[in-house]
Amino acid sequence: MKLKTIMLSTGAIAAAASAYAAGHGMADSMTLVSWGGAYQASQTNAYSDPYKADHDGLEVVWDESSNEAVAKLRAMNEAGNITWDLVDVVASDAIRLCDEGLALEIDHDEVLAAAPDGTPASEDFGDLLVSDCFIPQIVYSTTVGYRTDLVGDTAPTDICAIFDLEAYPGKRSLEKRPINNMEWALLCDGVAKADVYDVLSTEAGQDQALAKLDTIKDNVVWWSAGADTPQLLADGEVVMGSTYNGRLFSLIEEQDQPVAMLWDAQVFDLDGWIVPAGLPEDRLARVMDFLHFATDTQRLADQAKYISYGPARASSAPLVGQHATLGIDMAPHMPTDPANATNTFLYNYEWWADYRDDLDAKFQAWLAK
Repeated sequence: MKLKTIMLSTGAIAAAASAYAAGHGMADSMTLVSWGGAYQASQTNAYSDPYKADHDGLEVVWDESSNEAVAKLRAMNEAGNITWDLVDVVASDAIRLCDEGLALEIDHDEVLAAAPDGTPASEDFGDLLVSDCFIPQIVYSTTVGYRTDLVGDTAPTDICAIFDLEAYPGKRSLEKRPINNMEWALLCDGVAKADVYDVLSTEAGQDQALAKLDTIKDNVVWWSAGADTPQLLADGEVVMGSTYNGRLFSLIEEQDQPVAMLWDAQVFDLDGWIVPAGLPEDRLARVMDFLHFATDTQRLADQAKYISYGPARASSAPLVGQHATLGIDMAPHMPTDPANATNTFLYNYEWWADYRDDLDAKFQAWLAK
């Protein structure tokens, strides 16, 4: 059932901040929800640690439950007990949460900082503002990493290597959800890129994708946490596997593992913040103050010092420089770099927001067979 989304006015934010600053002050703790691993570490380094340095006594607690954000926020709302203050989600989940009234709508130009040259936030983020409840942070991709020492003399060059057990025998790791797997399966079963979501909208198309996945099902290790594939690759337990490009960057560049990136048909996606509906005013005031700080031009550029995800603001891109500790130029490691983006697949946020619950159920039933 769709609930009415809640529009949070700047006046309401200002009133909350003023009232609590004058009285009790803003909340002295904040629970942020993210994905763990290298990505969450980049957020800590670029966002929460600098913010804490400016706010003595503030406690920041991280919860690594973003993969379950929709289900958990639904349960919290039902129980009337919202324990999270700010939640990092993918764009399609933001759309779902917004449609269900579980996330607050905001006016991006009034809540978020303008670019250094005065460009309003809405123009700086541009088309990446896919929902009135969504505050983008990064452009990332889900792609495939492979062990360079386990693929023989001919390294894979296209995504369909996942389905080629003859050329590349061994285990693969794929995420334990339909997203990306269904699209890749159709692409590798002859469906044109432009037709994938039209085909996937039909029962026959869904069955076609699952039938293609059936051809490798016995050779797949299914993962739920972003850290799983990098660990499986590092341990040599899989020959190739899907994960987020930033995780593979960490594995290859920071850990110096014998792994390479397969950029073909990388699936572009967005990640960002939503504010849960129903926060008390002191916690809401704290969150809004943090959001204004953590999503400005410099902070988003700073995150790229720690992980190879492209900042969501146009004004941040020219500020992306070298890795904070490795001293290497980060631009060539971004999914948006021209050399890496010769054949990308554009994730359809709205389609998955509409079909996600049904396909999740169908996919899990297929896994259980």
